Order: sequence, then structure tokens, then C-alpha cells
Amino acid sequence: MPFHAGLDWGGVSHAMCVIDGVDPVLVRLDVRHDSAGLADMVGRPKRVAAPAELRIAIERPGLVVDTLVEAGYPVIPVHPNVVKACRPRYHAAGGKSDPGDAFMLADILRTDGHRFRPLVPVSDDFLALRALVRGRDDLVAQRVALANQLRNLLEGFWPGAVAIFAAIDSPIALAFVGRYPTPDSASRLGEKRLASFMAQHADRGRRSPADLLARLRAAPTGLAGDAEAGAKGELAGALVAIPERLVCEIAKLSSHIEHAVAQLPDGKIVMSFPRAGRICAAQILAELGDVRERFLMQDQLAAEAGVCPVTHASGKSRGVVFRWACNKNLRLAFTCFADNSRHASAWAAAVYRKARDRGCKHPHAVRILARAWLQVLWRAWRNKALYDPQQRRAAIKITA
Repeated sequence: MPFHAGLDWGGVSHAMCVIDGVDPVLVRLDVRHDSAGLADMVGRPKRVAAPAELRIAIERPGLVVDTLVEAGYPVIPVHPNVVKACRPRYHAAGGKSDPGDAFMLADILRTDGHRFRPLVPVSDDFLALRALVRGRDDLVAQRVALANQLRNLLEGFWPGAVAIFAAIDSPIALAFVGRYPTPDSASRLGEKRLASFMAQHADRGRRSPADLLARLRAAPTGLAGDAEAGAKGELAGALVAIPERLVCEIAKLSSHIEHAVAQLPDGKIVMSFPRAGRICAAQILAELGDVRERFLMQDQLAAEAGVCPVTHASGKSRGVVFRWACNKNLRLAFTCFADNSRHASAWAAAVYRKARDRGCKHPHAVRILARAWLQVLWRAWRNKALYDPQQRRAAIKITA
């Protein structure tokens, strides 16, 4: 007799329900998120069935999932949208509770279990790469947010500090704001002092000190009073300290990621594509994983990556809309690679240009190109083969 379980987990406690299709509920658990609670969650269901015979449906990943997989239970991930769509079948009044959700997940697995596939864990190397890549992406997002905050502050009272260098979050720009946080502190800055400052910070930019000084003096003049400028200068110094550390840590993580992806056989496959680089290749590979059974068809990968639209067709009505439900990290990595590839591949440039000529805007044209590249990358990934442009032209016909 098949058994089915549902697990609704949270930060403090977890609710589990086990059913068999005859009796409504065989086991109902409510355990704490601690060592004893997790041990009880893993051990109690064994009284009903062996771990390999008890499939457990769950919405979100985390330590609980790792614990169940380690114990030998087949874990079935169910998308939250599926659970949301099924909820009216069980609660006409719209009620919700953790035990009720656990039962609902188990019953969904009983009635529609054939639609879902069990979770297959990726290797430890890929999990490490994914942690590094996602952590670096989070730090980059924080750096961008802090840079925008710093730029907004400086433009109000010290516009020259924003104008002198191209990027406010570059190491030399942050060092400049830290050394000259107010217009008054830079009032005696000349070419020699600026050249000495640039030499101290190993700046090798194309602009000469005279050009940079001209930029500084051509910027609008701040009108803040001495007290206001001093207070904002102190705040600018505080804001500079955080991005400086972030830039340093991001550089360390980038170096670690570049080394890690180069050691993986699949990393060499993705890096063989034009202008994929190492960081972008690592971003793609971290989300792609090494479980090839996960994407048996390229359309599955295209949907996961969000580079194909969603079609709504009923009778004479038909609409094609942007795909929102996808792995956004994978979509960002794929579109970044596609945008870069058109500068190194004549074929990619032609696909992009053809889409633009049809009236597609830049983001849409990049997604079209990403969809075209995905077909090639999926085949190379499935076959464990490096990218070969000559073989691709002979074997694959892309319609953009």
C-alpha cells in the first residue's frame, strides 16, 4: 500500500502528516526545530513504512529537506503556486493552518504524485559553488545599493566627487571620497596632489590628473553651509567604509569562484562558449547543477531559465506574455552571457540584430538570443562536450 506524507515547516516548528489513501491520517506530528525534534520527525514515520517507501511533499528547501534526504526519504518538491491553487479544494472558507497544510501536501502527493519528480541532490562541489555564487551576487547587490546611496548624498552637496571618476563604487573613487569628503577638503587640490593620490592608490586609468581635475571643477558647485557640509561629509565617510570592504570581499570571492569553476568538468563546458568568462559561467553552472535527469528536454531548461514566453490560448483568443515564474538567478546569468556573446560571435550578433530589426527592444532581443544559445548549451551539457562552432552550424538550425 503506498504511503504519502506532507511537511509544512517553519523556523520554530514543523507539522507532518502521513496518509495511505484508506485511513484519513496515520501519523500527525508537530515537532520543534531542534535536534530532538528533527530526530523525532525522521524516526516516527519509520513505524509506518520504510523511508524509501514513504514519499514526503514539501514546499521549500532547507535543513529539514537535507535531514530527510540524508535519512533516505524521497522528498518531492511542490511549487507554492501549486499549493495555492489547490487550497480551495480543501478550505472553502479560506482557512489555513500548519497541520492542514501538511495534510493538503500529503493529499496532493496522493492524487497528483505522478506529476512531480523526487528531489535529486547535486554534488557537494556544486553546492559549494552555488553558495559562493549566490553569496557574491548578494554582496554585489548590497554594494550597488550603497553606491547609489552614496551618490545621492554627494550629489546634494559635493557633486565633484561623483563626477571625477566614472564609477562611484570603484576603489579609487571610494578612496577619493574618504580622503576628500567635503568640497572644502579638496579646495587646495591641484594636479601634483591628485597625481600623488592616484599613485598611492595604484590607479592606472586612461585619464590624466589634469583631465580629472577639469572634471572636478566643471561639476556644479554645492550650496550647503559649513555645518551641513561637515555633517554630510562625516556621513559620506561612514558610507565609504562599507563599500570599500565589500569591494575587497567581492574580489576574494570572485577569485575563489573562478578557481572553483575551472576545476569542474562541466565548468570547462560552459566556459568554452564565447565570452562566457568564469564568473558568468559559474553563475550558469551553479543553477544548472550536475543532475542531467533534471532537464530531459531543452524546453524544460528554457522555462526554468525564463527565456521563453508564456502562451495563453483559448478559442480565438491567443496571447503571449513575459514569463515571471522561473529561476531568476539562472535567467540573469543566461541573459548576461547572451548579451556578452554577441560581441564575440557573428552568429549571435546576427540573431540579436534580426530580433532588433523586428522591433524587439534590447531586453527582449537578448532573451531571444539567450533562448537560441540555450539550445546549444543544453546539448553540450547533456553530451558532456565542449562548444564547437563548426559542429553547431552543421547540426543545429536555430529559428529566432
